[in-house]
Amino acid sequence: MAEDSNNDLPAGIPPRPESGPALCVGKFLTPEQGKAMLERRLARTGTVDEWKAYSDHVKKCILRGADLDPLPRRTPLNPIVRNKRAYDGYTVESVGFECVPGFWVSATLYRPAKVDGPFPVVLCPNGHGGGRCAREVQTRCATLARMGAAAMSLNLFGWGELPDQAAKRQHLRPIALTMQTWTNMRALDFLLSLDGADPKRVAVTGASGGGTQSFLLAALDERVAVSVPVVMVSSYMFGGCPCESGKPIHRSAEHFTNNTEIAAMAAPRPMLVVSDGADWTSNVPKIEFPFIRVVYGFYGAAGRVANAHFGNEGHDYGPSKRRAMYEFVANRFGLDLGRIQGADGEIDESPVVIEDEMAMQTFDDSFPFPEGALTIDTDIEASLKALQE
Repeated sequence: MAEDSNNDLPAGIPPRPESGPALCVGKFLTPEQGKAMLERRLARTGTVDEWKAYSDHVKKCILRGADLDPLPRRTPLNPIVRNKRAYDGYTVESVGFECVPGFWVSATLYRPAKVDGPFPVVLCPNGHGGGRCAREVQTRCATLARMGAAAMSLNLFGWGELPDQAAKRQHLRPIALTMQTWTNMRALDFLLSLDGADPKRVAVTGASGGGTQSFLLAALDERVAVSVPVVMVSSYMFGGCPCESGKPIHRSAEHFTNNTEIAAMAAPRPMLVVSDGADWTSNVPKIEFPFIRVVYGFYGAAGRVANAHFGNEGHDYGPSKRRAMYEFVANRFGLDLGRIQGADGEIDESPVVIEDEMAMQTFDDSFPFPEGALTIDTDIEASLKALQE
């Protein structure tokens, strides 16, 4: 693409460094600058073909910035599914899969107790609020399973899936962004390998850092049919953790984008943007969502994108936000909300059993990590790069 997106930038935006990575960390812009960036993009893009050309260019830049160009070869996942637990309307299993040779990811898989025909799958990447064992995450995934979908939750890179639990410090290194993006793609491979999984009904949803992962995955992986990024779509906040902004995915010599533009790259596939009044998503109804809706309008698909805004709430994936997601996913995937409604017609999450963290582990003293499991980020990075040769 001929256009250099670093030219003619809105006033006050820091220039791109002449050397080194062009990182956009945290609240890299002001709200006014973020809004000006979106206005600048629409001034330069007025048709679906122009948007496709721009988004295709930026996606290539994102993959290059994330060190995922070319995408690694897909190696056998060697899945482990164990310790099945049965509850009211759903089951839970502990899962492990080999994302790249030697690097094992641990996850929790929730399935409907009874399945009639093909079922949708929902990937639930997590943010920095407690990981896959958090009460809110268990509640969300189990309820999705009770609705009739298979849902799987994943930790952040370095948050418990490595043999050396002290390796959590590795999450604060830039490789976290690379590995989380690739791990989410491989997680879809796993979910779609399940007997009965419907490849046309694939969703992703997460909050905060999990919201970043959700819109990145939806932009980069066309298998995602529905996305619900929660409390993270912003035109001026780029993510404050290296797992979100530790690699130059937003800016290079050839591009300059923000998270709102990346979220819009899911068009024309259905998306629900969930926002609140107490963080960087407070302006979504007035600034970010109108931009996204215009992009969807290029495809004649403005009705496929929605915003659920909770002005009196904060930065979480609480009950009201989950309710909006359940309804959106049920509508798009033809699921029966009646399975999770009480006698009053309201969403009832009370049947969900909150498990103890130790009971959820895939690998433990009785079932250790496979021999040769990688623990050091440099070894994991080398294993990934070997698949790009």
